[in-house]
Amino acid sequence: MVLKDLLKSVFAVIAVSMVAVACSDNEKPASIEQKVVEIKARNPFPFYKSIEIKPGYYFEVLSWGKGVDSLGGFLILMSDSVKNNYKSISGEREGIITDAWNMDLDNDGNPEIYVQTLVRKNVADVNVYEFGGDFNKISFPGISSMKGYKGDDKFFVKNGDLFRSVPIVQTDSGKTSTLVKTLKYRLSGNSFSSSEAKLEE
Repeated sequence: MVLKDLLKSVFAVIAVSMVAVACSDNEKPASIEQKVVEIKARNPFPFYKSIEIKPGYYFEVLSWGKGVDSLGGFLILMSDSVKNNYKSISGEREGIITDAWNMDLDNDGNPEIYVQTLVRKNVADVNVYEFGGDFNKISFPGISSMKGYKGDDKFFVKNGDLFRSVPIVQTDSGKTSTLVKTLKYRLSGNSFSSSEAKLEE
């Protein structure tokens, strides 16, 4: 009788264990699928250009701003890893930066960073910063007061000189024509001057 009761107890334990195992198999948590959503952030710098002066010596020009593209800020970063020297200058900008380049128009050994902007739909302008240990802004002469100027002017560099082609609208006897003048710029004593030039083809 005791043996019979003992066997009943053993069978009961086995039965409970089997039910528990079956329940645990059926109640496994469902596998969770992970979905990775890639968010593409908007480039905060509409314009970026790196200008190498020599190995290890760079200027980086970039613009930023939200909302109206023609308003915002700009930044020029200088890095000289050889001398472990880093400088920067920033400011407000009016216009869209379209290009940037380096020149040494006055041949004093200090690089000048030219930052070209499109002030209005067809009107260009240039901001100039000379670097000689620190940034020094040099005022660039405008041409908006030039008689017959309607925009569409373009800057270009040729043989180490800076030029600007300027279309001039002329009216004679009721007839309208366009004459393109070419200005050549010189830099001396942190001051620009310009004169009309004729380029050889």
